[in-house]
Amino acid sequence: MKPATREWIAKAEGDFATARRELAVVDEPNPDAVCFHAQQCVEKCLKAVLIEHGREIPKTHDLSVVLSLVVIVEPSWEYLREELNSLTDRAVEVRYPGSSSEHGDAREAFEIASKVRGLVRERLVRA
Repeated sequence: MKPATREWIAKAEGDFATARRELAVVDEPNPDAVCFHAQQCVEKCLKAVLIEHGREIPKTHDLSVVLSLVVIVEPSWEYLREELNSLTDRAVEVRYPGSSSEHGDAREAFEIASKVRGLVRERLVRA
């Protein structure tokens, strides 16, 4: 694995750990933070795949845009698009007043991140 790929994965792992910790909080949980860090984990994981394949990474937080580049090297991952669109929306909207996540939203965001993280880790082991 390329050193730059490792750096992106390390950052993704940090976001994943933060989302996991916050999801487990009982007193004063912050489901918005879970959604945000889940999105960040997925974004960094997908960008790590691009880096590993020598591709340019887009300067965007829109997971659908990033996925469009990833499916060039991993076509079978197209099925993730709907979930990633949902995760992008959930992570962006909750950063501002007027929108909040519930525990169920946070759980779903974390599950999406877990799925993508697993796919990416498996792929990078094969690389």
